[in-house]
Amino acid sequence: MGKRLDTRLSEEDKWALERVYKKSPDWRARERAKTLLLLGQGLLRREVAQLQDLNVGTVGQTWQRWCQDGMDGLSDKPRSGAPRKLDETAVKRLAQWAQKKALSAPELLLQHTEAQGVPVHVETLIRYLKEEGLVWKRTRHSTKKSEMTPPSSAVGKNSRL
Repeated sequence: MGKRLDTRLSEEDKWALERVYKKSPDWRARERAKTLLLLGQGLLRREVAQLQDLNVGTVGQTWQRWCQDGMDGLSDKPRSGAPRKLDETAVKRLAQWAQKKALSAPELLLQHTEAQGVPVHVETLIRYLKEEGLVWKRTRHSTKKSEMTPPSSAVGKNSRL
């Protein structure tokens, strides 16, 4: 027989979990809320795992995180990763330069490196500035010919008056 957890949920917890299950944009939080709601109905870990196509250990871990962290245990914890290439002051300085004068990304990068900034890739620079709300669009050169009026001398040659 499976191990039954002491999974008594208060009405307030059930309501909050239902809200997360129905409205959260994070699919992992929704799945964990559903797991907790099923455990709260008195189902065994094995049964919940089978219903949700999960590992039994995952169901137990979800319950442990709920007991330790409450609602904060539903969402993923921040993951470690590479540190940011540019600090906030460098990004703010780049944003000011971009707003002050219309420069291309390579020109901004050159200005940044000349100001003793940390060398980064152009795409990294663009990503940081997009986070600041700036957008780059390439210059579009039209291939259409502009409408020109014919010179007055050409009109006189072809016309019969």
